[in-house]
Amino acid sequence: MNTKQLKTKLEKELEDLVGELKTLGHINPENPADWEAGPDNLNVLSADRNETADQIENYESNTSILKQLETQYGDVNNALKKIASGTYGKCEICGEIISEDRLEANPSARTCIAHAS
Repeated sequence: MNTKQLKTKLEKELEDLVGELKTLGHINPENPADWEAGPDNLNVLSADRNETADQIENYESNTSILKQLETQYGDVNNALKKIASGTYGKCEICGEIISEDRLEANPSARTCIAHAS
């Protein structure tokens, strides 16, 4: 397994994820491990009901996408920590080695194919 190549791939993915996350929200100042959907200027007191409805719909959509990206961000960070600690590539359920093909397709995979959900 070429861990160095996979690490580079993970670092690039992390950089891309941060860019995407920043377009949808910002880091929660009270919890730096958490992202919140934006925009900060959500004006639900607007006199125009359609505008308010559109703003709320966009916020809800951003929140949904943000949650998916945040999960992916956590998985990539976790994989990079495992590389640093020498535990990368082992299934979190059974402890068996994750196949190279699986890691090549998804470098942040946490489980072997038998335990993929």
